[in-house]
Amino acid sequence: MKVAVFSTKAYDRLFLSAANSPIQHELVFFEPRLNRDTAILAAEFPAVCVFVHDQVDAPTLEILASGGTRLVVLRCAGFNNVDLQAAADLGITVVRVPAYSPYGVAEHAVGLILSLNRKIHRAYNRVRESNFSLDGLLGFNLHERTVGIVGTGKIGLILGQIMKGFGCHLLAYDVYRNPELEALGGKYVELPELFANSDIISLHCPLTPETHHLINTEAIKQIKPGVMLINTSRGALIDTQAVIEGLKSGKIGYLGVDVYEQESELFFEDLSGEIIQDDIFQRLTTFPNVLITGHQAFFTAEALYNIAETTFANITDVEQGHFCANEIRA
Repeated sequence: MKVAVFSTKAYDRLFLSAANSPIQHELVFFEPRLNRDTAILAAEFPAVCVFVHDQVDAPTLEILASGGTRLVVLRCAGFNNVDLQAAADLGITVVRVPAYSPYGVAEHAVGLILSLNRKIHRAYNRVRESNFSLDGLLGFNLHERTVGIVGTGKIGLILGQIMKGFGCHLLAYDVYRNPELEALGGKYVELPELFANSDIISLHCPLTPETHHLINTEAIKQIKPGVMLINTSRGALIDTQAVIEGLKSGKIGYLGVDVYEQESELFFEDLSGEIIQDDIFQRLTTFPNVLITGHQAFFTAEALYNIAETTFANITDVEQGHFCANEIRA
């Protein structure tokens, strides 16, 4: 199948080309993101392959459909950037990669926890300047601390397994209980109880209308003072302005995020020579107890291999008329 691949970096081309070698789909790589302005590039392509920040809204889908596209292939798990109803109305099939190396994301969350707790990022810069003072670097033992996990699918479960290894107590919230987490000793509670009793809260749930701004002003009132808040899931789970107020008041003691609700204008690009116009994001970067990474939690060799492999399996299933378990519908 002829596939237009949008939002490609060098690493995308490397892993996708390698996985495609035995299959021989016809891939054409485009660096720009897919949106209503760039959709014309996909004219006469039966399929487009997109990533998290491509805009697959109704106008874009209409342009794609008019050019002959009948398949949208997401090389990511999230699909909140796709108008599924518009796709269905236009006869366009949408498939995704529901899971890719959940260990990578969970391990990155743990990396944020350890770095924030022991101020490793600050210590690194100090030592480079020959400053070996320990003032301001005091941390705490993870042993016997309580970790609240919001969302206990594959990633949340793995985080629970890792934190259990540190000797932590586990609280959990999810619409569906995971018996494997309960077997670890994890206790399912309602959100107010999780907020009030957790020393560390880590978010691992999808972005839905129900979870949008899950961490807001009201939630911050309920959390344990000095809590560490970690988000490696979706940026809009957090009301950033409310979290800034929580940081200023000291109610939030630490913040580690790999995602940001307005990240589409920032992440995956080198903006080091430009003036960032997002004042809220810039305010976040001024706090000494905030650690931000640029949506890299998924970025492991294993994850990129899994993404590429599943992406082409999805394309082949649809091309050959087979049932595709990774199809998503309105």
